Amino acid sequence: MPKQYKLIVLCVLSAFSSHVLAIEPDEIRNNLSDQQSVAVTIYNNDLALIKDQRKVKLNNGLNNLALRDVSAQIRPETALLRSLSHAGSFSTLEQNFDFDLLTPQKLLEKYVGKNVSIVRVNPATGLETTEQATVLSANNGVVMKIGNRIETGMPGRIVYDDVPANLRDRPTLVTKLNNKITAEQTVELSYLTGGLGWKADYVAELNAKEDSIDLSGWVTLTNTSGTSYNNAKLQLVAGDVNRVQESQPRAMMMRKEAAMMADAVAPMAEESLLEYHLYTLDRPTTISDNQNKQVALLSASNVPARKELVLRGADYYYGASYGDLGQKMKVGVFVEFDNKETAKLGLPLPKGTMRVYKKDNQGNAQFVGEDSIDHTPKNEVVRLKLGNAFDVTADKKQIDFKTLPRPAKGNSMFESAYEVVLKNAKKERVTVTVQEPIPADWKMMKESHPSQKASSNTAVWKIEIPAEGKATLYYRVQVKY
Repeated sequence: MPKQYKLIVLCVLSAFSSHVLAIEPDEIRNNLSDQQSVAVTIYNNDLALIKDQRKVKLNNGLNNLALRDVSAQIRPETALLRSLSHAGSFSTLEQNFDFDLLTPQKLLEKYVGKNVSIVRVNPATGLETTEQATVLSANNGVVMKIGNRIETGMPGRIVYDDVPANLRDRPTLVTKLNNKITAEQTVELSYLTGGLGWKADYVAELNAKEDSIDLSGWVTLTNTSGTSYNNAKLQLVAGDVNRVQESQPRAMMMRKEAAMMADAVAPMAEESLLEYHLYTLDRPTTISDNQNKQVALLSASNVPARKELVLRGADYYYGASYGDLGQKMKVGVFVEFDNKETAKLGLPLPKGTMRVYKKDNQGNAQFVGEDSIDHTPKNEVVRLKLGNAFDVTADKKQIDFKTLPRPAKGNSMFESAYEVVLKNAKKERVTVTVQEPIPADWKMMKESHPSQKASSNTAVWKIEIPAEGKATLYYRVQVKY
């Protein structure tokens, strides 16, 4: 073969080879039907870790693997795909998250500048006619060019030739892989996502004597991530995990109204994780898309509790003359208990809402108040404000005030006296805790009942009030500013 012909053949082969290498491989679709297992770890503040194991069969060389049914709120930069059955069998070259989902509006937008068919029906005869049209705009309606005229609105039924490749019927992560083997593999896709959250809810029932409670805790899961997690291994992390705040709001937010469903299950196992607490459900559970789900967290009976009636004052009336400070003042109702093993608890309690009930004379549980609790470790006290007492009130007034000589340059000193009349309309005796926050440098001069200095700026009295009676607290105090 002459030298010049060999050169031509080599150039053709080289061009052909380059063309073959440039051809994109066919897409391999992987669905939930290929899923082997999934593990979901949900943190506070709309964050979850997904570990999705699936079986795949890849071709040797380049592959476009389309992993369908991932979360619509996936953080693609956190996605990691690896082979569990054949470690190191492939390398990931690039990945694309396609969240532009197929809808009539999206399909119309993708056809702007392209031709579609318009099918009209004659209302009199029922006959259909077809015209070719060019989509000019799809913003706030549709504008089309049909023949030599421009029409707005929906002129008829629109028929498209095909679905654009960049429109997906569900959220899909497409990865380009360089694979070394052709055997079926088990792969794991792990990623962080939004759209999954949880919160703790507690129900406490006071006994008749109001000195113990039966406590049950529930975890409410919310899934608005855009996909379901079937038979998932569920774990929850309680604690405030630090996260880098993004400068731009994320797209891909899909919010819908959720339906409530509940499962009665065994309490969740708990363990420490770094400086957080990890709760693990002892069985797989399905978390469907657009669903609220409840699972049991804990249960405890006959937990010793304490009820307290509290009248709390203010610190503004110790430096001036005020006279009457209030009539029929509200007395707060509090219930507290110890989160200790000796008190039949001793479990780390995730933050949430605790609702308290008590049975009436007919044995029906009635709602008597609720309060939120923060993350509470074991051996701490849980204190709830349930509301204000109806039958216990207080009248308070300042009965004396005088300015004393300045003890030093720049200082002021005042002396004032107060009368607090506590009234009890109940048929049984009650005890009210009076808390007075006293500012600056203070000294109790005189008092009708002994007080305790609970802190540097708080005086506390325990006042017993007889049934359907009243009691009066009197005290005089000096304050130096």
